[in-house]
Amino acid sequence: MIEAAIEAALAAGELIRAGRRPLERGAVDHKGAVDLVTEVDLACEARIREILAQRSPGVPVLAEEGGGAADATTRWIVDPLDGTTNFVHDFPSYAVSIALQVDGELAVGVIYDPLRDDCYRATRGGGAWCGDTRLQVSRCTRLDQALIGSGFAYDRRERPDFYLAFVRAFLVRCQGFRRAGAAAMDLAHVAAGRLDGFWEFQLNAWDVAAGALLIEEAGGRVTEMTGGPLDLDRPRVLASNGSALHDEMLLVLEPLLG
Repeated sequence: MIEAAIEAALAAGELIRAGRRPLERGAVDHKGAVDLVTEVDLACEARIREILAQRSPGVPVLAEEGGGAADATTRWIVDPLDGTTNFVHDFPSYAVSIALQVDGELAVGVIYDPLRDDCYRATRGGGAWCGDTRLQVSRCTRLDQALIGSGFAYDRRERPDFYLAFVRAFLVRCQGFRRAGAAAMDLAHVAAGRLDGFWEFQLNAWDVAAGALLIEEAGGRVTEMTGGPLDLDRPRVLASNGSALHDEMLLVLEPLLG
């Protein structure tokens, strides 16, 4: 199954690289005020579905553009192009994200960065890897020494003060803050030890499934923002290197969540 996920992710990555050329990027449509979809998203998802159907017949797919297996406990979970707005603006942070859930448990995760040709992969109990390098989360234990990432939900124009309250709370406590606009890549950066922690509201299963497994297999921790188990179908994600930093981030979030 990991080989099937890698094959599908690499095939989508080829389409993404080809689509970077402005004449081939295609029409840009709006799913919401700030939520974009392009012909490349749709082509990538179609190619991924084709490969997964060939390699794992009978396993249903939940994917961002076409929906699908919302209630299945064994399913592929696919984001064909996470960071579409970045892609449209040629901002270099976007990725393909593919995960496999088996009986409700994440078993396989692949995040492919087509710009750098980096394929992050993990299997349950098999560790997390990028190429021949085994991934390991950072060793940072204090928020005031941590580099923290986040993202803003699609209703940010309607609720700016709500989201900015969380940003302010971390800005005054952490060493640095980053908002790059592609949750899958942010989670891969936590797994690789580049970011020490990450939080974000109103994500979807396809945004976080592969990244969550990567982080856990790299020694980190992924929970709901209150510290409970992550609900893939309604994720409010808090991810960290699994040290005391996670608990410190929970203390920052607690009064803001109400």
